[in-house]
Amino acid sequence: MKQSVRLAVLILLGAALAVPALAQEPGAVNYKAKCVMCHGADGTGNTPVGRSMKLRSLKSAEDIKESDEQLSKEIKSGVGRMQGYAGKLTDAQIHDVVSYIRTLQR
Repeated sequence: MKQSVRLAVLILLGAALAVPALAQEPGAVNYKAKCVMCHGADGTGNTPVGRSMKLRSLKSAEDIKESDEQLSKEIKSGVGRMQGYAGKLTDAQIHDVVSYIRTLQR
């Protein structure tokens, strides 16, 4: 294989591997970075930390009924033993996390 063809194949392969990471929702990225340790990848709170804190599942009827504004406020200010993310996440990032939580609730 010519060197230019090899280079093109490597570039295309690298781009193909990068696309899923780039295509990931911004809310998913922040959820995984800030929330998954306690709430779990699926939002059920079935993690060692989530169980010890007796977290309610984000898929619970109560959380599904909460408005986006209420969920945003809870993320921003904190609830119970959960720290608030004001100053750590922007309002836009919090909105994206709420949107991602809604996808988990489906």
